[in-house]
Amino acid sequence: MTMVNHLRCAAANYIQVLLVLLTFASAMPAQAAITVQEINTSSEVKAWLVEDYTQPLITISFAFRGGSTQDPSAKEGAVRLMSALLDEGAGELDSDAFQEQLDDAGAEVHFDVGPDAVYGSLRVLADSKDNAFALLKRAIEQPRFDQAAVDRIRAQLTSNIIAEAKDPSTAATIAWRKAIYGDHPYSRREEGTEQSLAAVTASDLKALHTHLFARGNLTIAVAGAIDAEALKRDLDQTFGSLPSDALLMEVADAAPKLGQEIRIPYALPQDRMHLAYPGINRKDPQFFAAFLMNHILGGGSFTSRLWNEVREKRGLAYGIESSLVNNEHASALIIETSTRPNRAAEALSLIRTEVRRIAEEGVSEEELEAAKKNIIGGYAINALNSSSAIADTLVANQLDGMGIDYIERRKQLIQVVTVEDVRSAASYLLSADPAVMIVGPPIDERKG
Repeated sequence: MTMVNHLRCAAANYIQVLLVLLTFASAMPAQAAITVQEINTSSEVKAWLVEDYTQPLITISFAFRGGSTQDPSAKEGAVRLMSALLDEGAGELDSDAFQEQLDDAGAEVHFDVGPDAVYGSLRVLADSKDNAFALLKRAIEQPRFDQAAVDRIRAQLTSNIIAEAKDPSTAATIAWRKAIYGDHPYSRREEGTEQSLAAVTASDLKALHTHLFARGNLTIAVAGAIDAEALKRDLDQTFGSLPSDALLMEVADAAPKLGQEIRIPYALPQDRMHLAYPGINRKDPQFFAAFLMNHILGGGSFTSRLWNEVREKRGLAYGIESSLVNNEHASALIIETSTRPNRAAEALSLIRTEVRRIAEEGVSEEELEAAKKNIIGGYAINALNSSSAIADTLVANQLDGMGIDYIERRKQLIQVVTVEDVRSAASYLLSADPAVMIVGPPIDERKG
């Protein structure tokens, strides 16, 4: 490595350490009030802003609706490949030059993909924001997709796919999605396969970028040392030249296919179990009743019923949890655990019993009040404890259609939930026959 490269790496490491330290230093107190401003620019770019001058740091998070569900047929993984290339050269800057200028600006830029959106973020010291925003503009407007970079990043992704093929969790996840979602885009792998990635061309990537990156499907949140007027100018300069409307393929809503059992033989010392029940839309009036119910059932970790019954009383598992999974086009309540193969039937029966009990009997006042206290108290700690967390939370709230005052309203929405509300939500979600997947040794190899 040349002396120049040594110095460049040292400078980049210093910047990263400084940004991390500032992030921790700027973590907001758990009970700090957060004022969210709505920003509307002259180019019709919209954003939510939380001003915070405790440290000279700015974080921007954003999302373009339309994630891996927009992969072309037989070219799964194309959107992920595209997102991984956004900071591998843009405009007149090739990959090396772009990365050098990012280092010079002291900026961190990241891109990622989910099933429903392409996500991005920028974190930078306030006095370096102009150069950083200019680089972000290049990345989202003029990615190069140079063939050398395409081949290099594709090789990295393919290498990961090959390595993960030896992991039983990967095989289980693939089978689970296919069984639950059939031919829906949610059944496909976001990272693609060796074959599908090999089929993706630079032209495909350019077309995806053109279709996805538009102001009409853009969601932005900013937290840090910047005021509304300065942010308006920066947003106009950074995002204002994007096309007005995206060209997205229509994605249908999907309901998980329940009432089935999927067994995947694999030489494991334990059985891994997944159960899927109906979910609930984020905007459903019963959502918080369902959220509290799930916390009591298995989402509250050490305090949940499933943890107490399956792990504490009987030692059938090291851990067990339930969660509400909400995507744009499908929702589900998922229970996951692992247990010894010779105790799998017992564990599964016990899970079903606890699910049936909460569906039929509901919860107690004491359980509900404890869950409310835990959920309300944990929100600031988990979702609002730094500029990055705040920006990410505000993007998620916008994507979910929660409204700019949601952080203020959330506590009240939780407090008004009654025991009867929880019982109704539990009956609605947990009375169905679930889909069950068990990954572990074949039946004839199990030992008592």
